[in-house]
Amino acid sequence: MSHAIADQPAVEFGHVEHVTVHFDDLDALGLLHNARYAVLLERALTPYWAARGVSFQGGQRSAPDVFHAVREFTITYRAPITGTGPVAVHFWLEHFGTSSAEYAYQFRSTDGRTVHAEGRRAIVRLDPATLRPAPWTETAQAVAATLLRPAPSPA
Repeated sequence: MSHAIADQPAVEFGHVEHVTVHFDDLDALGLLHNARYAVLLERALTPYWAARGVSFQGGQRSAPDVFHAVREFTITYRAPITGTGPVAVHFWLEHFGTSSAEYAYQFRSTDGRTVHAEGRRAIVRLDPATLRPAPWTETAQAVAATLLRPAPSPA
């Protein structure tokens, strides 16, 4: 679930998606459970790609690029998310290769001032028949280009 919030922080690259932390996402202390961050990241990424024609709906893939697997997920927790409500997920691509991609992300307060967590998520596009790496389509390459972090300018 995403939320359009008027004071959404501006970002120089990537995208910010607001997702909702629900009561059942919290642990016994009322903090966002550590395992829920991966789910909330997925809930931020999914509508971005779906709005650009790459989705899984009605039991069908709209594009071959939907068939991918997470290869690596890392996270560093900075400040706990306490309670329910919206949280801003800023995500971008650090790398988009022939069959793999590496996202970087930050969980932030909706005003952008507090970084709750940050990390990376690497995925590999798979061929459904062989489960071996397969190249991204031109559609995925075009969407990925909108998320790529610009290379730093030489000093």
